[in-house]
Amino acid sequence: MLKELRSRSFTNGKVYALETEDGYPLEVTDTFLPNYTKDAINNNENTLKTYEVGDRTDRWMIGVSCMSGCPVHCKFCATGKLKRWRCLTAEEIVAQVEFVIKQNPEYRFEDAWEHKINYTRMGEPFLNIEEVKKAIQMIDEKYPGTHHYISTVGLQGSDFSWIKDNITLQVSLHSLDEERRHNLIPISNLMSIEELGQIRTNSNLKTTVNMTLVDYEDFDINILTKYFNPRYFFIKLSPINENEISEKNHMGSGIIEKRNLM
Repeated sequence: MLKELRSRSFTNGKVYALETEDGYPLEVTDTFLPNYTKDAINNNENTLKTYEVGDRTDRWMIGVSCMSGCPVHCKFCATGKLKRWRCLTAEEIVAQVEFVIKQNPEYRFEDAWEHKINYTRMGEPFLNIEEVKKAIQMIDEKYPGTHHYISTVGLQGSDFSWIKDNITLQVSLHSLDEERRHNLIPISNLMSIEELGQIRTNSNLKTTVNMTLVDYEDFDINILTKYFNPRYFFIKLSPINENEISEKNHMGSGIIEKRNLM
């Protein structure tokens, strides 16, 4: 169903460029980390203590695309360079998981200390939410205990009532200035910052608020504490992964100095 176009390895995993049967490109990642990195909330930082990065028996995370391309066109996202987009079927989403697992026959996905699917690569999951839900059900049937991590920019009218138990929500905020946020995420039906702060789920974990901070002005502790109760939200600061689109939009390298493993 999916054809491999190319891949790139890094310290703790690999990223693949794949293609659907009808010629649409997508991206899937295969990464792993030591178990202790799961406790980022209590440590206040998700940092490796040594250069030992663990293996796929520890935290094994597969990052899948929900769409090929994306109509949101976030100003720092490389997906924006694609000229066309379409939603992926549940079968195509699951096929990405199976592709990665097949590349690692010496490991069993379900035996990892944490086996996790991140819906964080190409596409906005809530623009294809029914297929995402089907994919989650299919994965859970084959790999019980999988942790599903759904990332969204926060679209008006989204239903979060099904986010519970082993499913965790991440909202992409990126700026605490409403006008600036709409500039960084140029889609018309964004939820407001106040509305995002009202999200409640029944997940085993808090909702993550992800902030890829371009400038210091994008952060405001007063607004953050006003709308995002730490009882329900975990704040994550992420670096910009510089690319052709971020450079075109003059996003720079952002204010987060630490980088993901290369």
